Amino acid sequence: MKLQQIKYIFEVARNHLNVSATAESLFTSQPGISKQIRLLEDELGVEIFVRSGKHLTNITPAGREILPVAENILKQVRSIQDIASSHVNQKEGRLNLSATHTFSRYFLPQIVEAYRKKYSKVAMHIHQGGLQNTNEELNDGKLDFALAHDGEEDFSDKIQLPCFYWNRCIIVPQNHPLTKLESVSFDILAQYPLLTHTSAGGKTNRVETLFKENGFSPEIVFSATDCEIIKSYVRMGLGVGIIASMAYEEHLDADLVSLPISHLIPKSLVNVVFDRNLYFREYIFSFIEALAPQLSKELILQAQQTKSANKINKMVEQSLIPIL
Repeated sequence: MKLQQIKYIFEVARNHLNVSATAESLFTSQPGISKQIRLLEDELGVEIFVRSGKHLTNITPAGREILPVAENILKQVRSIQDIASSHVNQKEGRLNLSATHTFSRYFLPQIVEAYRKKYSKVAMHIHQGGLQNTNEELNDGKLDFALAHDGEEDFSDKIQLPCFYWNRCIIVPQNHPLTKLESVSFDILAQYPLLTHTSAGGKTNRVETLFKENGFSPEIVFSATDCEIIKSYVRMGLGVGIIASMAYEEHLDADLVSLPISHLIPKSLVNVVFDRNLYFREYIFSFIEALAPQLSKELILQAQQTKSANKINKMVEQSLIPIL
């Protein structure tokens, strides 16, 4: 049994039994993969895949037991490689994380700038966009960790630690009628067309849901993941914008007024999500602690050894979680 064969069966299963696509992704030949899988099956004495002619059509019962073990072996191999690399140099390597456009644009720049001064030889890769493949990429080791909204995606087999809360605000042009009020309410906001900010992986519009729970059906004329786009349309007079508070930059948005609405829309929690078996290089610990000082190296290691999600949730005091 060869490690290469284990990798082939895992990748073929991950590519929905498409050997051609697997060969392309691994920069090898289709016949070579098929041959190695056959050799492995001959050695084991069982078939891993069901075949129809030259095509793989399903996974055998034995294969369904073998593939999870193969995945764990490949994870352990990556851990061995990471351990070896960490002993060579703790300040060199590659850091892969996933974050929404909003966090990448407004939250991360200052942290990255300070971090790069200490870890100039760490190649950073920030993946933006939706969360559809985040869980899979965490499994495959393509991501070290992700910043994800609490409850927005099923990360039941991952470690989730609270990173920060963020609030929303409304933005309107100078001299807008809302700027004359001491505070706004759902009934007042419902009188205006709304432009809402949504997260890339959001399956529902939380703002719209909260309005409806309070008995109002607002006219949402525009929804986007990019707060800058919402600002542009507010400037055009399309309506009242609802964006992340961190996205309002006073020095750049002086023509707009930001009004707090935390009394209407509760703050949202963002978690740091990572695989339970992730081997943490020193520079990964350091970056997460820069993101969230309450997440120390000791706490992260303790979370990896804790099986209960409820116990993990209680590891961080609510009062220590930053609010942006």
